[in-house]
Amino acid sequence: MKKIYVITLFIGLMLTNKVSATDGYFGVGYGAQNKGLAGAGIAWYKNSLMNGNPAGHVFLGKQYQIGVGLFNPNRQYTITGTPSGMDGTFGLMPGTVESDSKLFLMPSMGANWMINEQSSFSATVFGNGGMNTDYPTNTFHDPNSSTTGVDLAQLFLGLTYSRKIADNHSIGITGVLAYQYFEANGLGAFSQMSSNANALTGNDHDGAFGYGVKIGYLGKITEKLTLGASYQTKTMMSEFDDYAGLFAEQGDFDIPSNWTIGLAYELTDDWAVMADYKMINYTDVASVSNPMDPAAFAEAPLGSDNGAGFGWEDISVIKLGTEFSGIDNWIFRAGYSNTQQPVPSSEVMFNILAPGVVENHITLGCSKFLGESGKALHIALVYAPTSTVKGYNPMDFDATQAMEGNMVPNQTIELEMNQFELEIAFSF
Repeated sequence: MKKIYVITLFIGLMLTNKVSATDGYFGVGYGAQNKGLAGAGIAWYKNSLMNGNPAGHVFLGKQYQIGVGLFNPNRQYTITGTPSGMDGTFGLMPGTVESDSKLFLMPSMGANWMINEQSSFSATVFGNGGMNTDYPTNTFHDPNSSTTGVDLAQLFLGLTYSRKIADNHSIGITGVLAYQYFEANGLGAFSQMSSNANALTGNDHDGAFGYGVKIGYLGKITEKLTLGASYQTKTMMSEFDDYAGLFAEQGDFDIPSNWTIGLAYELTDDWAVMADYKMINYTDVASVSNPMDPAAFAEAPLGSDNGAGFGWEDISVIKLGTEFSGIDNWIFRAGYSNTQQPVPSSEVMFNILAPGVVENHITLGCSKFLGESGKALHIALVYAPTSTVKGYNPMDFDATQAMEGNMVPNQTIELEMNQFELEIAFSF
């Protein structure tokens, strides 16, 4: 057990590395097996250990797993149009700028123990995703910073009790403990629009702790068809006091609730297909979902209850996966995930900081069992093709049109993102 505690601490320290977005800022999947299915499988217990359906753990038996992902997100923004230079406007320098933060390690680990034939207990440690950018330019004209960007990372500890309630039906509950940290740089020019300019930018990392609950159900509807469902409450986090002048509600940055329902169907003894529908409720959190309205800054400055956020909308995600185990000691997986765009075109300016605009994921994966020991090596590859969102700079207007009383936007902003990921895990 002492070795487990040491490994857990090691994983926790590594997970404080900066990470970036997939389904908004949630992971497309968790653990190598689940990522190989693009996150599908809420009704497929075999890959449920890492933040899957808590009802599936009771069918896993005694199991340990450790893994690490190599994550490569590529983010950039493009400004088109020369700033108007009019008083009261906020024009941005034209051109394309890429984020320097492009490669991250994302470890995870978990263990499941059988209490008896009817119930189990498990513990998992994993990262959720997050937002990170590091632009090597003074994007928002902060005189005290030569770079612009934010750094949000989240670490979760899940403690799960899973129980069979009938031969082919089970339920599970996970207590979720969370830690997150945040840093922002290059936002000094927004100080006059903030309720607390001293808690707006450049204050190094600030941490927050929180908690939530996840519940799940798993049951066979027919011999071949299984239904799964889970719901995770909003994770209530303490406030980022050092950024109370940036985030709405005085630095509040809770983690939104989400729910998933799905089916798994066994075409043969060796081949299964699965489909999930997931909903992520970003509008649970004001600092994530409040829109940016420059005209409202006087009455609702940054950091106030109605202060501007990233303007993200609730999104639904469809995940499809297939798993084939018809070759001795091998399992092969493939998946596809499609999400609605969380970033509206009207919100591109603030989302230069957090361009989580990826909409599609294509994945492949496999597992190789090592003899009869029950040990296995798992690999997943994830590719998210380039997605873009284009809109106007809401704080700069065409000078000629403005003189005639027409407030016509003067600049366009295009956000662009793609990503690659390789994850390797070992179970025993």
